[in-house]
Amino acid sequence: MKLSRNTRIIINYILGPLLFLWLSYSLYVQIKNQEGLKQAWAHIQETPLTKVLTYLIVVFLLMIINWLIEAIKWKTILKNVQQISLLQSYKAILSGASFSATTPNRVGEYAGRVLFLEEGNRLRSVSLTIVCSISQLLTTILMGSLGLIFLLNQIETVHPFGESQNGIWIKVFLFGSLIALVVVGFFYFKISFFTRLFEKTKWLSKNKYLVAELENANTALLLRLFFLSVIRFVVFCVQYYLLFLLFSVEINLWNSFWIVSISFLVLAIIPTIAVAELGVRGTITWELAKVFTTNSLGVTITTASIWFINLIIPAMAGSILIAGVKLFKSKKEVN
Repeated sequence: MKLSRNTRIIINYILGPLLFLWLSYSLYVQIKNQEGLKQAWAHIQETPLTKVLTYLIVVFLLMIINWLIEAIKWKTILKNVQQISLLQSYKAILSGASFSATTPNRVGEYAGRVLFLEEGNRLRSVSLTIVCSISQLLTTILMGSLGLIFLLNQIETVHPFGESQNGIWIKVFLFGSLIALVVVGFFYFKISFFTRLFEKTKWLSKNKYLVAELENANTALLLRLFFLSVIRFVVFCVQYYLLFLLFSVEINLWNSFWIVSISFLVLAIIPTIAVAELGVRGTITWELAKVFTTNSLGVTITTASIWFINLIIPAMAGSILIAGVKLFKSKKEVN
């Protein structure tokens, strides 16, 4: 479906700037209302500047790598729909981040990404984009479940939730996670089978083109996406560990990895909006981390830093790219 002139004007001149302003305002509100902000700033000032800059630069570079991996995933799965460069894929990923920042559980990322594709391929790419998301969700459930298994005894021994009848809820959550792992994993690796099955329904049979590409999602492709998702997940965990070191949080690499894994699993379940999830993210991470440390301030600073570097900076960049890239396409179309 071809975009009308008015729609192009909205996308080119209004949507991008509005997203940028909204993200800026939301960011300001979140930081302003964050508890312990003054103490956190005082702690950072007491830390040697060279150490702070070194760690933050490494974490920032890991953020770039993180989104680069996601761009590779998206470029890979789109190859039969439209050939795009890695740079174009990276821009689309950042654009998706800007949309997802203001939508529950980041469902808006699909709208942001497809803006960088040709009009005839946008709807066809949505189902493939969902497959990318499922590969990351599967990784999150797997790692989170393993985290619950490895840390179950420590959580039950130290954490208040491990006492008396409350302890059963941890086991229930673990059991539910394992069931979700099996269900999501089976659906993911049998996506082509389910696609052919769903195509027999009346609605999908009339709109087969929306999911037709999923029939080409063979096991080799799905394993590659899953492998890339695991690497991306490890990058997330390394970022957390580096900032734990920077802000003197006494948690070793092993426990840090599984704490972050469980927190991601919980965040995947709770409906949140990225620009407003700082408080939720901080609470979840601290509830898990306090099994091993008493440095609540360090955990708070780490969580806030990861939130800002991994989510807000890419979203802000994506909101700017939306206007710039679409404006270039409009000029090309006129010529």
